[in-house]
Amino acid sequence: MIGLAIIRELIRNEVEVLVLTNPSSTRNAGIPKHPLVTTEAVEMSAFSSFHTDKKYDAFFHLAWGGTHGDARNDMPLQLDNARAAVEAVRLASRIGCEVFIGAGSQAEYGRVPDGTKLAPDTPTFPETGYGIAKLCAGQMTRVECNALHIRHIWMRILSVYGPHDGEHTMVMSGIRQLLAGERPTYTKGEQMWDYLYCDDAARAFMLACEKAPDGAVYALGGGRVQPLRDYITTIRDLTAPQADIGFGEVPYYDKQVMYLCADIDTLTADTGFTPQTSFEEGIKQTLEWIKTEK
Repeated sequence: MIGLAIIRELIRNEVEVLVLTNPSSTRNAGIPKHPLVTTEAVEMSAFSSFHTDKKYDAFFHLAWGGTHGDARNDMPLQLDNARAAVEAVRLASRIGCEVFIGAGSQAEYGRVPDGTKLAPDTPTFPETGYGIAKLCAGQMTRVECNALHIRHIWMRILSVYGPHDGEHTMVMSGIRQLLAGERPTYTKGEQMWDYLYCDDAARAFMLACEKAPDGAVYALGGGRVQPLRDYITTIRDLTAPQADIGFGEVPYYDKQVMYLCADIDTLTADTGFTPQTSFEEGIKQTLEWIKTEK
């Protein structure tokens, strides 16, 4: 989702884009057909052998396997992800890139005390293989970039939503259920959460590419929270206003995070980034995309 949004943002800025995409991805159809876009099917495991005679300025690395469910603790898979991230830096060097922007995760922080905003300098204590591997990839790619004289930026992403979002996410699964006339069930929805629309996330990546200093780490989110129940109610009101929602019918899971918010002050100071899309507008745009998808 974020990768596709970045491609759209680059096109809007009249930037030529080479997309290295997973050949088995179900989202390849979403890659814009545009004169500025060239697509190559390349597995992450083949980064070390990929070659092109053209030169590029920046490398956005978002490829990762095992981002949800039990795969998050598939340690061999997560190690492969970290290894591929280092190979991505070497590939970036071979094709002339001067900056490498990697997609990290809030999972790198682990759990923090409720009310704590996640900032670049918040201590990191990841609890899943996914979070551990993301933290490792961020640190190892930074060392590799330094050795190859490439500017390094690491974006720790919180909760992003929008067109092409994964079907398992709270936002997209809720929309799909409501459109199908089903009754979605949730926890009490007391979690305080930070959501960011995908086009805003893409703009943050672009601004960081252009303006962030070498070695920068950012927590990427909207910088504001509201109860998850309010987000869900907004989705219902815009999708199926008469629908009933089963709040409190799903128990909180073990180690449930109750507060998730990005401190974007450093990101804003370095790049000028501020979110522009309200949650309501983002859901409306997501619904419009779903209608055109059918």
